[in-house]
Amino acid sequence: MPTQTTSNILMVRPANFGFNPETASNNFYQKKDNRSPQEINKLAQEEFDGFVGLLEEKGVNVMVVEDTVEPKKTDAIFPNNWFSTHEDGKVILYPMFSPNRRQERRTDIIEIFMKRGYKISDIIDLTFFENDEQYLEGTGSLILDRVNKIAYACRSERTHSVPLAYFGRIMDYEVVDFDANQVVNGVVSAIYHTNVMMHIGSEIAVVCLDSITPASEKLRVQEYLEKTGKKMIPITAKQKFQFAGNMLEVKNSSGAKLTVMSEAAYQSLGQVQIQTIQRYTELIVPDIATIEKLGGGSARCMMAEIFLPSA
Repeated sequence: MPTQTTSNILMVRPANFGFNPETASNNFYQKKDNRSPQEINKLAQEEFDGFVGLLEEKGVNVMVVEDTVEPKKTDAIFPNNWFSTHEDGKVILYPMFSPNRRQERRTDIIEIFMKRGYKISDIIDLTFFENDEQYLEGTGSLILDRVNKIAYACRSERTHSVPLAYFGRIMDYEVVDFDANQVVNGVVSAIYHTNVMMHIGSEIAVVCLDSITPASEKLRVQEYLEKTGKKMIPITAKQKFQFAGNMLEVKNSSGAKLTVMSEAAYQSLGQVQIQTIQRYTELIVPDIATIEKLGGGSARCMMAEIFLPSA
């Protein structure tokens, strides 16, 4: 029986964290900063270390991998975009929108898994889609209901229909895709990653339904969440901009479920929303303000789940 959550997480400690102009073209969550690159990276490392400490304190097994200094990779702290792992031993490598982010893919990380006793049955390389400017950015693009084998995805410049359908076929997942939009400075644009506006846990689904503009697609998402028994927790567009959709459910070594969200996300939620999540899971709330501001990603983006079986 497949499981939705794991107690094993990989995180990449940054060596050159900073603002990436290549990704800022469609990630409106990124904001520039006047501090020096060294100061910014130091602050990001401190936030990263604090985050890891909170996870380990709660009994989550965190595999920390140091980012390589060269080539310089401002977004290496977000490894969930370039690979995913699966309980049948598959590792999938994904096609990425930004050329400078493609340098984040590291074969040595795959080798580390094997050295740590994980079994890899197959490496599925989807990066050939980059040749046709077709992208699918891992569990940024894909919100996976692993138990019911459903992949939710909002179409965007980083989530294209062809690689999405390809993923569905090779992994035997049903794809529920839709358009999700946001208004930035009076301009309507596609939400760049699904994990900005949606989270699926074992029992809950946090989703910004207001952002799904075609009524038929909104209804379809709701129907799938209802028929798979998820307790829906709607969030507003304003809460989404505070990364309230960017959560991940993990479990600790004892099997207790934990929902991880940033301090900004937590502060944006109402009391009833928080109490509903706490009915099903404990909370872990790291303060990652620098990482959110410059990287445009939050807690979920920093954690790559390890679902591989033991060798």
